[in-house]
Amino acid sequence: VHQGIINAIIAPNNQNVEQPTIFSPSVSHWLALVNYQTGRQLFDLAESPPTAMAPVVMAIWESRLKAIQEKNGGEPVGWEDLLQVMNSPNGWADYGVEGDRTTVFYGHTDPYISSTALSTLIAEFYASTLYNAGEDAARRLQMEHVRNEDVQEGVRRIESLVKHYSPRTTEFKEYIAQGPDYLDFVALEENDLIYINQGETQYQPPEKLIALYPKEGTFWHEHPFAIVNADWVSDEQRSAAKVFTEYVRSEEVQRKVLEAGFRPVNPDVPLGYPIALELGVDPDQPVNVLTVPDPDVIAAVQASWQYVKKPGNVFIVMDTSGSMEGDKIRQAREAASAFLEATPVQNRVGLIEFNDVTETLNNLTVVE
Repeated sequence: VHQGIINAIIAPNNQNVEQPTIFSPSVSHWLALVNYQTGRQLFDLAESPPTAMAPVVMAIWESRLKAIQEKNGGEPVGWEDLLQVMNSPNGWADYGVEGDRTTVFYGHTDPYISSTALSTLIAEFYASTLYNAGEDAARRLQMEHVRNEDVQEGVRRIESLVKHYSPRTTEFKEYIAQGPDYLDFVALEENDLIYINQGETQYQPPEKLIALYPKEGTFWHEHPFAIVNADWVSDEQRSAAKVFTEYVRSEEVQRKVLEAGFRPVNPDVPLGYPIALELGVDPDQPVNVLTVPDPDVIAAVQASWQYVKKPGNVFIVMDTSGSMEGDKIRQAREAASAFLEATPVQNRVGLIEFNDVTETLNNLTVVE
């Protein structure tokens, strides 16, 4: 939707064009990006009120969190501690975790699609800036920090933990529930963690997920209702959108917001169940909240993901049998070329052809 609104302004003939009256992403990062990438104030962030609050947490299995806390003496846990597990000579074995696997498994969604992933990637840059450039530098993430090679390397070390990728949290939370054998920890909105602990997923989790609110800080997702300042929104629609926004923020609706695992924005609705310790979340957290960077910095963090994320190994498997003669093989070659042009520079790509036999024409190598 973010890209569709941008296209509506700068490329109206594009296939993906969106012209909503209200845009309600999970977090206002997207509103700032639309303004920045169109060069227009399509959204007034001060007039885009929150409708449901959810902090971004690191969802970690209870056994893993207890192992870290026993090792660090019960001190607050954050990215620093997770990296210490990774750098420990024997990984989880040095923390008393039984089993054959000692390496850390981390999950990640796509910061071009997922709000949680975008906020998490920004938080990783904050954490890396803190440990590579000092506390003063980490108070507000700046472009110089995003471009700092030591900071980038710190983020790259965090991203190297990734075992599983998925475009969106919607699907990912179904996989996460398989337990520690699938992932040790993953970034989620607090409400998604509650959903898993309530047993709503296809897999029934083998133990409880705990919401870790990183000591370095995290972001609130406020699910804003933002009315578009564009010529396709009439005065009547704008007035109706404001009425609807206030309805969503009303006490009646906010009680349903709470039932769904979000924190209500209406002060007349007190915080209560399911925001509760027995479901793995702490109503008194988060203590440390990160400052939202300027939109050009958000855009730079998002763009950096192609360079800091864990490299991929991809084999192109192409049918070269007689049935592919003519346009089919030509189109397949064009598609392969388009893929190679778009693939991140750090990925390794190989090529296999098959007809009545298979043959590896190129082993995995960095694309030049």
